[in-house]
Amino acid sequence: MEELYEPLDEETLFIVSQTFKALSDPTRIRILHLLSSGEFSVTEIANRLSLLQSTVSHQLRFLKNLRLVKYRREGTTLYYSHDDEHVLHILEQTIRHAREH
Repeated sequence: MEELYEPLDEETLFIVSQTFKALSDPTRIRILHLLSSGEFSVTEIANRLSLLQSTVSHQLRFLKNLRLVKYRREGTTLYYSHDDEHVLHILEQTIRHAREH
């Protein structure tokens, strides 16, 4: 039987580790979970999750740099939404798994 193992290149390894780093933080998990239900401004995210706006902005910057969230501008307000269906699927699967146990 032929081995299916394929070594990871450095770029892939870095992206995977950064994605799991993003999902390892409870605040980022809460933000991504909220964004799975729609589009929200920083103020709306902060209010719904009882977080400081500065905390939300900091975490959104981290998530945006990884291309896990995106935004659109309407006037002076930025509205954020998720930007990676695969990562969102992993998160939602993990949440379901945790709730079942």
